[in-house]
Amino acid sequence: MIRRGAYVSIHTSPLAQPGAGDAGGMNVYVDQLARTMAGRGVDVDVYTRPGDGVHRVVEVMPGYRVITIPSGPGTRAVAEDDLADLVGEFAERMVKFMAADDVVYDLVHSHYWLSGWVGALLQEMTGVPLAISFHTLGRVKEATRRVDDPPPSLLRIAAEVEVIARAGCVVASTPAEAGELIEHYAADPERLCVSPPGVNHDIFFPGSKSAARESLGIAQGPLVLYVGRIQPLKGLDLGIEAFAEVAGSLPSAQMLIVGGPSGDLGEAEVAMLRSMVAEAGLSDRVTFAGTLPHSSVADAYRAADVLIVPSRSESFGMVAAEAQSCGLPVVAARVGGLAYAVDDGISGTLISGWDPGDYAKALLGILNDPLEAGRLSAGAVAHAERFSWQQTANRMLELYQGITGT
Repeated sequence: MIRRGAYVSIHTSPLAQPGAGDAGGMNVYVDQLARTMAGRGVDVDVYTRPGDGVHRVVEVMPGYRVITIPSGPGTRAVAEDDLADLVGEFAERMVKFMAADDVVYDLVHSHYWLSGWVGALLQEMTGVPLAISFHTLGRVKEATRRVDDPPPSLLRIAAEVEVIARAGCVVASTPAEAGELIEHYAADPERLCVSPPGVNHDIFFPGSKSAARESLGIAQGPLVLYVGRIQPLKGLDLGIEAFAEVAGSLPSAQMLIVGGPSGDLGEAEVAMLRSMVAEAGLSDRVTFAGTLPHSSVADAYRAADVLIVPSRSESFGMVAAEAQSCGLPVVAARVGGLAYAVDDGISGTLISGWDPGDYAKALLGILNDPLEAGRLSAGAVAHAERFSWQQTANRMLELYQGITGT
Protein backbone atom coordinates (compact mmCIF):
# COMPACT_ATOMS: atom_id res chain seq x y z
CA MET A 1 0.00 0.00 0.00
CA ILE A 2 1.32 3.44 -0.98
CA ARG A 3 1.56 5.59 2.14
CA ARG A 4 3.47 8.72 1.09
CA GLY A 5 4.42 10.33 -2.22
CA ALA A 6 6.43 13.35 -3.31
CA TYR A 7 5.06 15.41 -6.20
CA VAL A 8 7.54 17.73 -7.91
CA SER A 9 6.41 20.92 -9.67
CA ILE A 10 9.51 23.08 -9.68
CA HIS A 11 8.35 25.85 -11.99
CA THR A 12 4.88 26.59 -10.61
CA SER A 13 3.00 26.03 -7.36
CA PRO A 14 -0.27 24.08 -7.23
CA LEU A 15 -1.59 26.95 -5.09
CA ALA A 16 -1.03 29.55 -7.84
CA GLN A 17 -4.03 31.17 -9.55
CA PRO A 18 -4.73 29.27 -12.80
CA GLY A 19 -4.70 31.38 -15.93
CA ALA A 20 -1.81 33.66 -14.96
CA GLY A 21 1.91 33.28 -15.59
CA ASP A 22 2.88 29.61 -15.74
CA ALA A 23 -0.24 28.50 -13.85
CA GLY A 24 -2.79 26.54 -15.83
CA GLY A 25 -4.39 23.13 -16.05
CA MET A 26 -1.31 21.43 -14.62
CA ASN A 27 -1.64 23.43 -11.40
CA VAL A 28 -5.25 22.32 -11.06
CA TYR A 29 -4.22 18.74 -11.82
CA VAL A 30 -1.49 18.60 -9.16
CA ASP A 31 -3.62 20.33 -6.53
CA GLN A 32 -6.75 18.26 -7.09
CA LEU A 33 -4.86 14.96 -7.32
CA ALA A 34 -2.96 15.74 -4.10
CA ARG A 35 -6.21 16.62 -2.31
CA THR A 36 -7.88 13.43 -3.51
CA MET A 37 -4.91 11.27 -2.55
CA ALA A 38 -4.79 12.84 0.92
CA GLY A 39 -8.49 12.11 1.30
CA ARG A 40 -7.72 8.47 0.48
CA GLY A 41 -5.10 8.22 3.21
CA VAL A 42 -2.00 8.77 1.04
CA ASP A 43 0.18 11.63 2.29
CA VAL A 44 1.39 13.90 -0.52
CA ASP A 45 4.09 16.58 -0.34
CA VAL A 46 4.31 18.88 -3.36
CA TYR A 47 7.74 20.45 -3.84
CA THR A 48 8.00 23.73 -5.73
CA ARG A 49 10.26 26.75 -5.97
CA PRO A 50 9.17 29.89 -4.06
CA GLY A 51 8.78 33.22 -5.76
CA ASP A 52 10.32 35.11 -2.87
CA GLY A 53 13.18 32.77 -2.01
CA VAL A 54 11.62 31.77 1.33
CA HIS A 55 11.41 28.15 2.48
CA ARG A 56 7.92 27.29 3.71
CA VAL A 57 5.91 24.22 4.61
CA VAL A 58 2.22 24.90 4.03
CA GLU A 59 -0.31 22.33 5.23
CA VAL A 60 -3.10 22.70 2.70
CA MET A 61 -5.15 19.99 4.42
CA PRO A 62 -4.32 16.95 6.56
CA GLY A 63 -2.05 14.75 4.45
CA TYR A 64 -1.27 17.41 1.81
CA ARG A 65 1.63 19.84 2.16
CA VAL A 66 3.20 22.30 -0.26
CA ILE A 67 6.92 22.68 0.42
CA THR A 68 8.92 25.49 -1.16
CA ILE A 69 12.60 24.80 -1.81
CA PRO A 70 14.64 27.97 -2.50
CA SER A 71 17.10 27.71 -5.38
CA GLY A 72 18.78 30.36 -7.47
CA PRO A 73 17.63 34.00 -7.31
CA GLY A 74 14.73 34.80 -5.01
CA THR A 75 12.28 35.50 -7.80
CA ARG A 76 10.00 33.29 -9.84
CA ALA A 77 10.63 35.38 -12.96
CA VAL A 78 13.21 32.96 -14.35
CA ALA A 79 13.10 31.86 -17.98
CA GLU A 80 12.44 28.17 -18.51
CA ASP A 81 15.87 27.30 -19.86
CA ASP A 82 17.50 29.36 -17.08
CA LEU A 83 15.42 27.48 -14.54
CA ALA A 84 16.96 24.30 -15.93
CA ASP A 85 20.29 25.50 -14.49
CA LEU A 86 18.73 25.25 -11.01
CA VAL A 87 17.52 21.65 -11.31
CA GLY A 88 20.55 20.10 -9.62
CA GLU A 89 20.52 22.60 -6.75
CA PHE A 90 16.78 22.07 -6.26
CA ALA A 91 17.16 18.27 -6.14
CA GLU A 92 20.04 18.44 -3.63
CA ARG A 93 18.14 20.82 -1.33
CA MET A 94 15.06 18.66 -1.61
CA VAL A 95 17.05 15.62 -0.43
CA LYS A 96 18.47 17.63 2.48
CA PHE A 97 14.97 18.69 3.51
CA MET A 98 13.75 15.08 3.34
CA ALA A 99 16.58 14.02 5.66
CA ALA A 100 15.94 16.88 8.10
CA ASP A 101 12.20 16.20 8.07
CA ASP A 102 12.87 12.48 8.53
CA VAL A 103 10.49 11.64 5.70
CA VAL A 104 10.72 8.67 3.33
CA TYR A 105 8.64 8.50 0.15
CA ASP A 106 7.32 5.44 -1.61
CA LEU A 107 7.68 7.22 -4.96
CA VAL A 108 8.24 10.54 -6.71
CA HIS A 109 5.71 11.79 -9.26
CA SER A 110 7.12 14.64 -11.35
CA HIS A 111 5.07 17.08 -13.41
CA TYR A 112 6.51 18.74 -16.56
CA TRP A 113 9.94 18.18 -18.08
CA LEU A 114 11.88 20.33 -15.59
CA SER A 115 10.40 18.43 -12.68
CA GLY A 116 11.02 15.18 -14.51
CA TRP A 117 14.68 16.07 -14.59
CA VAL A 118 14.56 16.71 -10.82
CA GLY A 119 12.83 13.36 -10.37
CA ALA A 120 15.50 11.55 -12.35
CA LEU A 121 18.19 13.04 -10.08
CA LEU A 122 16.20 12.09 -6.98
CA GLN A 123 15.90 8.55 -8.31
CA GLU A 124 19.70 8.43 -8.65
CA MET A 125 20.32 9.89 -5.18
CA THR A 126 17.67 8.02 -3.20
CA GLY A 127 16.52 5.06 -5.28
CA VAL A 128 12.89 6.16 -5.01
CA PRO A 129 10.80 5.02 -8.04
CA LEU A 130 9.82 7.74 -10.52
CA ALA A 131 6.55 8.46 -12.32
CA ILE A 132 6.33 11.35 -14.78
CA SER A 133 3.46 13.36 -16.26
CA PHE A 134 4.65 15.84 -18.89
CA HIS A 135 1.37 17.74 -19.45
CA THR A 136 2.94 19.19 -22.62
CA LEU A 137 5.63 17.72 -24.88
CA GLY A 138 8.26 19.72 -26.70
CA ARG A 139 8.22 17.75 -29.95
CA VAL A 140 4.42 17.84 -30.11
CA LYS A 141 4.34 21.62 -29.56
CA GLU A 142 6.99 22.03 -32.26
CA ALA A 143 4.79 20.23 -34.79
CA THR A 144 1.91 22.72 -34.48
CA ARG A 145 3.45 25.94 -33.11
CA ARG A 146 2.68 29.31 -34.67
CA VAL A 147 5.53 30.50 -36.88
CA ASP A 148 6.50 33.37 -34.54
CA ASP A 149 6.44 31.19 -31.42
CA PRO A 150 10.03 30.09 -30.61
CA PRO A 151 10.68 26.34 -30.90
CA PRO A 152 11.26 24.25 -27.76
CA SER A 153 14.92 24.18 -26.76
CA LEU A 154 17.14 21.24 -27.57
CA LEU A 155 17.79 21.02 -23.84
CA ARG A 156 14.10 20.40 -23.21
CA ILE A 157 13.88 17.72 -25.89
CA ALA A 158 16.99 15.97 -24.55
CA ALA A 159 15.66 16.08 -20.99
CA GLU A 160 12.29 14.65 -22.07
CA VAL A 161 14.00 11.78 -23.89
CA GLU A 162 16.18 11.00 -20.86
CA VAL A 163 13.36 11.15 -18.33
CA ILE A 164 11.13 8.93 -20.48
CA ALA A 165 13.94 6.37 -20.62
CA ARG A 166 14.46 6.42 -16.84
CA ALA A 167 10.93 6.65 -15.39
CA GLY A 168 9.23 3.54 -14.11
CA CYS A 169 5.91 4.90 -15.35
CA VAL A 170 5.23 7.59 -17.97
CA VAL A 171 1.68 8.85 -17.38
CA ALA A 172 -0.29 10.06 -20.41
CA SER A 173 -3.58 11.91 -19.98
CA THR A 174 -5.21 10.33 -23.03
CA PRO A 175 -4.61 7.56 -25.55
CA ALA A 176 -3.63 10.30 -28.03
CA GLU A 177 -0.83 11.49 -25.75
CA ALA A 178 0.32 7.91 -25.28
CA GLY A 179 0.54 7.60 -29.05
CA GLU A 180 2.53 10.84 -29.25
CA LEU A 181 4.98 9.56 -26.64
CA ILE A 182 5.56 6.42 -28.70
CA GLU A 183 5.73 8.23 -32.05
CA HIS A 184 7.93 11.16 -31.05
CA TYR A 185 9.97 9.68 -28.18
CA ALA A 186 9.97 5.91 -28.74
CA ALA A 187 8.51 5.45 -25.25
CA ASP A 188 8.36 1.84 -24.04
CA PRO A 189 4.67 0.82 -24.21
CA GLU A 190 5.17 -1.45 -21.19
CA ARG A 191 6.03 1.55 -19.03
CA LEU A 192 3.43 3.84 -20.59
CA CYS A 193 0.23 4.38 -18.58
CA VAL A 194 -2.98 6.28 -19.42
CA SER A 195 -4.82 8.15 -16.67
CA PRO A 196 -7.17 11.00 -17.64
CA PRO A 197 -7.49 14.02 -15.31
CA GLY A 198 -10.69 14.63 -13.39
CA VAL A 199 -13.14 17.45 -12.80
CA ASN A 200 -14.23 18.80 -9.42
CA HIS A 201 -17.98 18.39 -9.80
CA ASP A 202 -18.55 20.19 -6.49
CA ILE A 203 -17.39 23.38 -8.23
CA PHE A 204 -18.28 22.77 -11.87
CA PHE A 205 -21.95 21.90 -12.32
CA PRO A 206 -24.90 23.35 -14.29
CA GLY A 207 -26.62 26.40 -12.86
CA SER A 208 -28.64 29.49 -13.66
CA LYS A 209 -27.30 31.43 -16.65
CA SER A 210 -29.03 34.64 -15.57
CA ALA A 211 -27.68 34.39 -12.02
CA ALA A 212 -24.17 33.74 -13.32
CA ARG A 213 -24.37 36.74 -15.64
CA GLU A 214 -25.63 38.93 -12.83
CA SER A 215 -22.77 37.75 -10.62
CA LEU A 216 -20.19 38.64 -13.27
CA GLY A 217 -21.93 41.78 -14.53
CA ILE A 218 -22.49 40.38 -18.03
CA ALA A 219 -25.28 41.70 -20.25
CA GLN A 220 -27.80 39.50 -21.98
CA GLY A 221 -27.13 38.28 -25.52
CA PRO A 222 -25.00 35.61 -27.22
CA LEU A 223 -21.74 35.07 -25.33
CA VAL A 224 -18.59 33.30 -26.59
CA LEU A 225 -16.13 32.40 -23.83
CA TYR A 226 -12.38 31.74 -23.82
CA VAL A 227 -10.66 30.49 -20.66
CA GLY A 228 -6.94 29.86 -20.39
CA ARG A 229 -3.47 31.31 -20.37
CA ILE A 230 -2.74 33.84 -23.10
CA GLN A 231 0.21 32.75 -25.23
CA PRO A 232 0.64 31.84 -28.92
CA LEU A 233 0.15 28.12 -28.23
CA LYS A 234 -3.43 28.66 -27.06
CA GLY A 235 -4.60 30.13 -30.38
CA LEU A 236 -6.62 33.02 -28.98
CA ASP A 237 -5.71 35.07 -32.07
CA LEU A 238 -7.69 32.56 -34.11
CA GLY A 239 -10.50 32.72 -31.56
CA ILE A 240 -10.76 36.49 -31.94
CA GLU A 241 -10.75 36.22 -35.75
CA ALA A 242 -13.56 33.66 -35.52
CA PHE A 243 -15.53 35.89 -33.16
CA ALA A 244 -15.15 38.82 -35.56
CA GLU A 245 -17.04 36.76 -38.14
CA VAL A 246 -19.65 35.82 -35.53
CA ALA A 247 -20.05 39.47 -34.56
CA GLY A 248 -20.75 40.35 -38.18
CA SER A 249 -23.74 38.01 -38.15
CA LEU A 250 -24.90 38.61 -34.59
CA PRO A 251 -24.70 42.31 -33.69
CA SER A 252 -25.46 41.58 -30.02
CA ALA A 253 -22.80 38.90 -29.59
CA GLN A 254 -20.12 39.38 -26.94
CA MET A 255 -16.81 37.61 -26.19
CA LEU A 256 -15.39 37.15 -22.69
CA ILE A 257 -11.70 36.30 -22.31
CA VAL A 258 -10.68 34.87 -18.93
CA GLY A 259 -6.96 34.46 -18.32
CA GLY A 260 -3.70 36.37 -18.23
CA PRO A 261 -0.39 36.51 -20.10
CA SER A 262 1.88 33.49 -19.85
CA GLY A 263 5.42 32.74 -20.96
CA ASP A 264 8.05 34.96 -22.50
CA LEU A 265 5.68 36.17 -25.22
CA GLY A 266 2.60 36.54 -23.00
CA GLU A 267 2.60 40.31 -22.56
CA ALA A 268 3.34 40.90 -26.24
CA GLU A 269 0.57 38.45 -27.17
CA VAL A 270 -1.98 40.32 -25.05
CA ALA A 271 -0.95 43.62 -26.64
CA MET A 272 -1.24 42.12 -30.12
CA LEU A 273 -4.68 40.66 -29.35
CA ARG A 274 -5.96 43.95 -27.98
CA SER A 275 -4.78 45.62 -31.20
CA MET A 276 -6.61 42.98 -33.22
CA VAL A 277 -9.81 43.66 -31.31
CA ALA A 278 -9.48 47.42 -31.73
CA GLU A 279 -8.73 47.19 -35.46
CA ALA A 280 -11.80 44.99 -35.91
CA GLY A 281 -13.94 47.61 -34.15
CA LEU A 282 -14.84 45.16 -31.40
CA SER A 283 -13.41 46.87 -28.31
CA ASP A 284 -16.90 47.33 -26.86
CA ARG A 285 -17.80 43.68 -27.50
CA VAL A 286 -14.68 41.81 -26.35
CA THR A 287 -13.82 41.88 -22.64
CA PHE A 288 -10.41 40.89 -21.28
CA ALA A 289 -11.39 39.89 -17.74
CA GLY A 290 -7.97 38.73 -16.53
CA THR A 291 -7.72 35.79 -14.15
CA LEU A 292 -10.60 34.68 -11.96
CA PRO A 293 -10.82 32.32 -8.96
CA HIS A 294 -12.19 28.87 -9.71
CA SER A 295 -15.66 29.67 -8.35
CA SER A 296 -15.93 32.67 -10.67
CA VAL A 297 -14.63 30.63 -13.62
CA ALA A 298 -17.51 28.23 -12.98
CA ASP A 299 -19.89 31.22 -13.17
CA ALA A 300 -18.27 32.23 -16.47
CA TYR A 301 -18.97 28.75 -17.86
CA ARG A 302 -22.60 28.99 -16.71
CA ALA A 303 -22.97 32.50 -18.11
CA ALA A 304 -21.69 31.65 -21.60
CA ASP A 305 -23.38 30.03 -24.57
CA VAL A 306 -20.29 28.33 -26.00
CA LEU A 307 -16.61 27.87 -25.12
CA ILE A 308 -13.92 28.19 -27.78
CA VAL A 309 -10.67 26.23 -27.36
CA PRO A 310 -8.54 26.89 -30.48
CA SER A 311 -5.29 25.53 -29.02
CA ARG A 312 -2.48 24.40 -31.29
CA SER A 313 -1.54 21.66 -28.81
CA GLU A 314 -3.22 20.21 -25.70
CA SER A 315 -2.37 17.06 -23.79
CA PHE A 316 -5.92 17.02 -22.41
CA GLY A 317 -7.85 20.30 -22.22
CA MET A 318 -8.92 20.85 -18.62
CA VAL A 319 -11.08 23.89 -19.40
CA ALA A 320 -13.05 21.90 -21.95
CA ALA A 321 -13.87 19.24 -19.36
CA GLU A 322 -14.77 21.83 -16.71
CA ALA A 323 -17.00 23.77 -19.12
CA GLN A 324 -18.87 20.65 -20.17
CA SER A 325 -19.42 19.75 -16.53
CA CYS A 326 -21.27 23.09 -16.27
CA GLY A 327 -23.35 22.22 -19.33
CA LEU A 328 -21.46 24.46 -21.74
CA PRO A 329 -20.94 23.20 -25.33
CA VAL A 330 -17.36 23.43 -26.64
CA VAL A 331 -15.92 24.31 -30.03
CA ALA A 332 -12.32 23.08 -29.99
CA ALA A 333 -9.38 22.23 -32.17
CA ARG A 334 -9.10 18.57 -33.09
CA VAL A 335 -5.63 18.23 -31.53
CA GLY A 336 -4.12 15.99 -28.87
CA GLY A 337 -6.31 15.31 -25.86
CA LEU A 338 -9.10 17.66 -26.95
CA ALA A 339 -10.39 14.89 -29.22
CA TYR A 340 -10.80 12.84 -26.03
CA ALA A 341 -12.03 15.62 -23.74
CA VAL A 342 -14.76 16.69 -26.21
CA ASP A 343 -17.23 14.22 -27.72
CA ASP A 344 -17.56 15.55 -31.26
CA GLY A 345 -21.20 16.08 -32.21
CA ILE A 346 -22.41 15.12 -28.73
CA SER A 347 -20.89 17.66 -26.32
CA GLY A 348 -19.46 20.09 -28.83
CA THR A 349 -17.70 20.38 -32.17
CA LEU A 350 -14.10 19.55 -33.07
CA ILE A 351 -12.44 21.53 -35.86
CA SER A 352 -9.58 20.25 -37.99
CA GLY A 353 -7.06 22.96 -38.83
CA TRP A 354 -7.02 26.63 -37.88
CA ASP A 355 -9.32 28.37 -40.36
CA PRO A 356 -11.26 31.07 -38.43
CA GLY A 357 -14.21 30.58 -40.77
CA ASP A 358 -14.60 26.95 -39.69
CA TYR A 359 -14.69 27.99 -36.04
CA ALA A 360 -17.13 30.81 -36.75
CA LYS A 361 -19.48 28.43 -38.55
CA ALA A 362 -19.45 26.04 -35.58
CA LEU A 363 -20.01 28.86 -33.10
CA LEU A 364 -22.92 30.25 -35.11
CA GLY A 365 -24.41 26.77 -35.40
CA ILE A 366 -24.78 26.77 -31.62
CA LEU A 367 -25.63 30.45 -31.07
CA ASN A 368 -28.34 30.50 -33.74
CA ASP A 369 -30.03 27.22 -32.80
CA PRO A 370 -31.39 26.94 -29.24
CA LEU A 371 -32.44 23.31 -29.77
CA GLU A 372 -28.95 22.33 -30.93
CA ALA A 373 -27.42 24.27 -28.06
CA GLY A 374 -29.67 22.45 -25.59
CA ARG A 375 -28.82 19.07 -27.08
CA LEU A 376 -25.10 19.73 -26.87
CA SER A 377 -25.45 21.11 -23.34
CA ALA A 378 -27.09 17.90 -22.15
CA GLY A 379 -24.43 15.88 -23.96
CA ALA A 380 -21.71 17.97 -22.35
CA VAL A 381 -22.93 17.23 -18.83
CA ALA A 382 -23.20 13.52 -19.57
CA HIS A 383 -19.77 13.39 -21.19
CA ALA A 384 -18.10 15.26 -18.31
CA GLU A 385 -19.35 12.69 -15.82
CA ARG A 386 -16.66 10.32 -17.05
CA PHE A 387 -13.99 12.63 -15.58
CA SER A 388 -13.64 12.52 -11.78
CA TRP A 389 -10.67 12.89 -9.46
CA GLN A 390 -11.69 9.77 -7.54
CA GLN A 391 -11.39 7.73 -10.74
CA THR A 392 -8.08 9.43 -11.53
CA ALA A 393 -6.80 8.56 -8.04
CA ASN A 394 -7.93 4.94 -8.46
CA ARG A 395 -5.95 4.60 -11.66
CA MET A 396 -2.95 6.45 -10.27
CA LEU A 397 -2.76 4.20 -7.22
CA GLU A 398 -2.69 1.20 -9.56
CA LEU A 399 0.18 2.78 -11.46
CA TYR A 400 2.07 3.68 -8.29
CA GLN A 401 1.74 0.16 -6.94
CA GLY A 402 3.00 -1.18 -10.25
CA ILE A 403 6.31 0.69 -10.02
CA THR A 404 6.83 0.28 -6.27
CA GLY A 405 5.76 -3.36 -5.93
CA THR A 406 3.64 -2.54 -2.87
